[in-house]
Amino acid sequence: MPRSRRSSRSDSRGDSARGASRSSGSGGGFRRGAGTGGPADEDALITDQAEFDDFCQRARDARLVAFDTEFVSESTYRPELCLMQFSSAGETVGADPFELTDLTPWWDLMTDDRTTVIVHGGQAEVKFCLEATGQAPRRLVDVQLAEGLRSTSYPLGYDALVQRVLNVRAPKGSQTRTDWRRRPLSADQLSYALRDAEFLPKIWEIQRKDLQQRGRTSWAAAEFVRFVRNLAEDHRREPHERLSGLSKLSRRDLAVAKEVALWRQAEAEEKNRPVRRILRDDLVIDLAKRQPETEEQLTAPRDMNRGDIRRSAEEILAAIERGKLVPEEELPQRVRREGPDKNPDEHVLGQLLGIALSSLCNEHEVARTIAGTAKDLRELVRWHTAGRPEGVEVPLLATGWRKELCGQLLTDLLDGEIAMRVADTKGDHPLSFEKS
Repeated sequence: MPRSRRSSRSDSRGDSARGASRSSGSGGGFRRGAGTGGPADEDALITDQAEFDDFCQRARDARLVAFDTEFVSESTYRPELCLMQFSSAGETVGADPFELTDLTPWWDLMTDDRTTVIVHGGQAEVKFCLEATGQAPRRLVDVQLAEGLRSTSYPLGYDALVQRVLNVRAPKGSQTRTDWRRRPLSADQLSYALRDAEFLPKIWEIQRKDLQQRGRTSWAAAEFVRFVRNLAEDHRREPHERLSGLSKLSRRDLAVAKEVALWRQAEAEEKNRPVRRILRDDLVIDLAKRQPETEEQLTAPRDMNRGDIRRSAEEILAAIERGKLVPEEELPQRVRREGPDKNPDEHVLGQLLGIALSSLCNEHEVARTIAGTAKDLRELVRWHTAGRPEGVEVPLLATGWRKELCGQLLTDLLDGEIAMRVADTKGDHPLSFEKS
């Protein structure tokens, strides 16, 4: 998971931010030197639209920029963007989205095909981009992922990564309880936030050279694309597809769950509250199974006997009724249960391959959690033992750099063509693989 975004989420924003404007002759001058770790200059926070537009143009000209955000999310429908931090061409600055009237210059830059955008654990940054533009970044680099392709450490927190790659220690002090919506931001708060962007270009420069020497540049590029693609696919999912517990539902139940989830999302957006504050996932699943027809039936369970539910009873019951009326031929398909396989042989084989995969990743300095999960291993076992059927998606471990690293060896292990044995209990790599 990405690092904490350090917010205690108070409801008050306080005073508006006012950053000192730079002289007109500064021409993209120095705010805070990238990688210096020093305090922020008084004008390190951009609050003027023209100045923001100018910075975005300079970053576009440099073709490389680091990006980080601070936000709050516990009390609103969508996470609230509170601060944007950038580092490009030796200039590290923050931008105040509460003061700026148009963030389009940045989102245009983030989605163009010529500017590399560097992030660390950048799920939130990608999601903000998708929400603002409907488009995914096209040249994203995530240094957290990159580190996992040249070491076994993943996910590595930002401060730990800075110390590991640059041998720079984080300054003492913390802003973990900061409410990033409050203004004005103190110099300490701004310096703390800017630090999350300022070292990223230098980290990526070192990582990129090392990955190139290891012959893993294409590995990193593929993982960055996959990272963004997965987030974009999740962004496009319908509200009911985000529910946990869907595998327990029949097709008719799924139709009801879909309608209730749509109502929940519309209600959350209208009231600007998180969707699960409106109605928890497990309660949506329960309604889909019970399909109550009256307010009394609706509010019978203890967790449903709430004032807000009673006030929305008519709308919820109408959503349930819409789901019940969906024609049979239009019902959603059942959702396959994800989890440990019922076939004990597949489960045992997956565990065996997991031991082999861990050994290979340690030997080749790749994070096991990036290379393959338990689910990936089960899919490989199922696909390979079924004779690699046509028309079935090829498992992740049998494609791309993973196949190069371990996929062929794992399938050879399944076929009995390779034997795994303990070679040296005191060595760094105690397991060895030998042709049978």
